[in-house]
Amino acid sequence: MKVGMRVLRGVVGAALVFFAVPVATTAVGVVMASPAAAQSASSIAVEGNRRVEAETIRSYFKPGPGGRLDQGSIDDGLKALIETGLFQDVRINQAGGRLVVSVVENPVIGRLAFEGNKKIKDEQLSAEIQSKPRGTLSRPMVQGDALRIAEIYRRSGRYDVRVDPQIIEQPNNRVDLVFVITEGPKTGVKSIEFVGNKAYSSYRLKDVIKTRESNLLSFLGNGDVYDPDRVEADRDLIRRFYLKHGFADVQVVAALTEYDPERKGFLVTFKIEEGQQYRVGSVTFESAIPTLDGNSMRSFSRVNVGSLYNAEALEKSVEEMQIELSRRGYAFATVRPRGDRNFDEHTVSIVFSIEEGPRVYIERINVVGNTRTRDYVIRREFDISEGDAYNRALVDRAERRLKNLDFFKTVKITTEPGSSSDRVILVVNLEEKSTGDFSVSGGYSTSDGALGEVSVSERNFLGRGIFAKASVQYGQYARGYSLSFVEPYLLDYRVALGLDLYQREQLANRYISYSTKTLGFSPRLGFALREDLSLQIRYSLYRQEITLPSYLNNCNNIPGPGFFPTPQYIAANNLQSTYGVLGCYGDGEASLPVRIGLAGGAYWTSSLGYTLTYNTLDNIKNPTDGLLVDLRQDFAGVGGDVKFIKTAFDAKYYTTLVSDLVGLVHLQAGNLSTYGGNQLRMLDHFQMGSNLVRGFAPNGIGPRDIGQYALYGYGGDALGGTNYWGASVELQMPFWFLPKEVGLKGAVYADAGSLFDYKGPTSWSVTGEVNTPGCIPASQTTIGTCSGLNYDDTNLVRTSVGVGLIWASPFGPLRFDYAIPITKGKYDRVQEFKFGGGTSF
Repeated sequence: MKVGMRVLRGVVGAALVFFAVPVATTAVGVVMASPAAAQSASSIAVEGNRRVEAETIRSYFKPGPGGRLDQGSIDDGLKALIETGLFQDVRINQAGGRLVVSVVENPVIGRLAFEGNKKIKDEQLSAEIQSKPRGTLSRPMVQGDALRIAEIYRRSGRYDVRVDPQIIEQPNNRVDLVFVITEGPKTGVKSIEFVGNKAYSSYRLKDVIKTRESNLLSFLGNGDVYDPDRVEADRDLIRRFYLKHGFADVQVVAALTEYDPERKGFLVTFKIEEGQQYRVGSVTFESAIPTLDGNSMRSFSRVNVGSLYNAEALEKSVEEMQIELSRRGYAFATVRPRGDRNFDEHTVSIVFSIEEGPRVYIERINVVGNTRTRDYVIRREFDISEGDAYNRALVDRAERRLKNLDFFKTVKITTEPGSSSDRVILVVNLEEKSTGDFSVSGGYSTSDGALGEVSVSERNFLGRGIFAKASVQYGQYARGYSLSFVEPYLLDYRVALGLDLYQREQLANRYISYSTKTLGFSPRLGFALREDLSLQIRYSLYRQEITLPSYLNNCNNIPGPGFFPTPQYIAANNLQSTYGVLGCYGDGEASLPVRIGLAGGAYWTSSLGYTLTYNTLDNIKNPTDGLLVDLRQDFAGVGGDVKFIKTAFDAKYYTTLVSDLVGLVHLQAGNLSTYGGNQLRMLDHFQMGSNLVRGFAPNGIGPRDIGQYALYGYGGDALGGTNYWGASVELQMPFWFLPKEVGLKGAVYADAGSLFDYKGPTSWSVTGEVNTPGCIPASQTTIGTCSGLNYDDTNLVRTSVGVGLIWASPFGPLRFDYAIPITKGKYDRVQEFKFGGGTSF
């Protein structure tokens, strides 16, 4: 009797373990009599099994010492059978002196389905749950699957989701499992608040974080969807923002989230302790390595005395110093920055301490999670490999490069112990994401009219890290197509090879009288000289052709300052042949350089060029601080029909002023010159308008053909110039009375600039020669020996002032400008309002 009671207690304990599963809808019954403890496992009788073999069930009962079953063996066997999840019911009792195990098997899942899911596809849900078709039904597992499905929806911002699993009985011990899902509305972030911020307004800090407040246009994005991981990442973004701007003691104490049932959304509050703002008091270098002078690292420091303390610049300084030390042969040297604060003067004394670190080597680099991207695409972002000295700065740089590829949702590089104390294993954990894009873009501008574009692109083509894009544009005045291909590692070197093939057609409109067709091909090489400095070298080969609308190609005799004789005069003076040349090209409907270009047919331009770019902007899309400088030069004449040297300079400097105001200074300049006695075409000249001084039409300023149009007070085609300069100052300000998520801000600005010095053809002789010395242009009373160009060219400074509205809309960046010219030339064309923008959807 004592033995039987002891067994019963053991069985009940096992049952309690089973019922500890979060939710179970079917119990396991256990009934036990007093078995003979000396039975062997082979003597156990099994009843009720249909799919599971009897020997498989017996195998869960392990004999004790001597090969006989004891009470512990029976208890362990019962627990093991229950934990398999194969059975609805397990009973152990004694019959005829034998141990009998009676089981009721769980049914088999025949069909697995999801109902009510619209936002998440069946394939994604099936991959996340454990229940599978043709698998055994386990009710605790089903309940766990329901919880997992609900968690997936919560991650996508739907916290009111409800998941009801339904089990439908079928013949032959089979069931259909259906998860009925009520998705509910998207649960957004209704408000974002900041507590403790004094140096920066809440409006400014909302620019720093990724989480957004819900608004009328939130359905076009997911930034307002509550995501606890994103909120936690925002804490780090805020902290790094303050550290970058001198607040060395900053702490983002907490990110509090609260669900508001009335507003059906989350309220997020960031608690900040800013501390004092520090400047750099001194920068010194210490070296514990006898053969190394610490001051030799000074040129690699990005921290300057007197500047605001910047933790980001400090990190980059350490990284560049450690890389330089590795190049000099100090593979294990480490640079440790130390900051000594002076609380009274609010300064930080920076000390870079260089020490000999532990001699640790990289045993292996393991890449985990790349299901599509080839291993070599990931490994080539490392400047170190197996067998090299372990260098944390180089590992951090590789992690940053992998994130910048934009192939992965998450990138994390961790270390594990190697086979010995001086070996380490790098583990690269990745989670891939979609890298293909199909977009339909639409836009409108006052210069180009309506424009549509369809494009297909892939950033990680075939998993090889190659960028490929094909696009087609069609609009009122601009049409064409383009194909682009970029191999970021040419021959395994960190050199990007790009290939572009394009065709563009610009149609005649109210700003130009002619149409141009351009077919071009351009290979290019890109080099990253530093993180903030890049160089691109390119070759361009393109064919350009001018065409005229029929109404400008009819040789009508329109009255004007030139010689336009009547038919009677032509007949009386036998001028038919001469009129066929001079009259047609002198009738003023299209400029002389345009008609020369038309008569000359298509031109080929073959050029070599480069672009040097310096970029320290804090944000490419919405910069508030930093410098962007471009220097471009192109040398045409490597074959082709034209020869010129074209240089263009463009610099933009952004700085944050006070109370979220951002100042912008924009400088531009350019020069075009020819060599070898070659004639410059009009199309090779710079054409400027609102891109230089706002308030003017496209091609609205600079040298212009005035011809017959001078009689009516305006000019004809813009001829362009060989020199230009421009300067602009702008103040951008937010609309504090509007929600930040609307994305609107205003601007006031003043522009000044000039385009001058036309050096294209000015006359055309009867024999077809251009700019013939001593040629006499026709007048109203004489035929002359050539057609002459009557044009206006002055280096008058054009100026304007205006206001703008900048909208970072879900439809893409939009900008509206209204500018009033203050000074302008007699024949300049004004366009006070300008609008431009587009989107992808």
